[in-house]
Amino acid sequence: MSGSSYPEASVQGHSEHGAEHRDDFGAKLGMWLFLVTEIVLFGGLFIGYSYMRAKYPGEFHHAGSELNATIGVINTLILLTSSLTMVLSLVAIQRGERTKTRLFLAATIVLGAAFLVNKSFEWAAKFHHGLYPNSPHLATLPPGEQVFFGLYFTMTGLHGFHVLAGISVLAWLYALVSKGRITQDRHAALENGGLYWHLVDVIWIFLLPLFYLAA
Repeated sequence: MSGSSYPEASVQGHSEHGAEHRDDFGAKLGMWLFLVTEIVLFGGLFIGYSYMRAKYPGEFHHAGSELNATIGVINTLILLTSSLTMVLSLVAIQRGERTKTRLFLAATIVLGAAFLVNKSFEWAAKFHHGLYPNSPHLATLPPGEQVFFGLYFTMTGLHGFHVLAGISVLAWLYALVSKGRITQDRHAALENGGLYWHLVDVIWIFLLPLFYLAA
């Protein structure tokens, strides 16, 4: 009886491992499909921007000079650094270093928050100067500049929402790591969170030259 129980336990272990592997594969596939929809969304906006820039090149050039390129570059460095800390958190969990995983995840969250704080200061400055959607001042500007700022608030606002969503996901992952539900052998959720965060960073890298370097 005791001898026959070992094969049963082995089969059960293999079955559970196989089920976990299938779950991880399905989660990764779902994340990649979601990322494709995000690429399509922002890709459409990028195409729209390109069309309008070709239609109003001079006005886009002038409107771009109203943005603070220094803040844009600083925010780019912040997000690039956050991508690095996100990678380091994944490397740490693969090595079984849970404390380092949480440390790097926390750093990523803080950097994401710093990005949003900088963006809020930038938006506040634009509102102070009357450069916001449907403002009386914006209505007095040439059509091309109105389009530029409309796209600016739409695209950077949508990106900011994605950053906020990413921070929420990372906070959830931090809790899972703390509870031991993300481990050295089971970290697909952390990988998927990293993929999303990297996409957010890549999108910003495209937004930087379109708006802040448009002048």
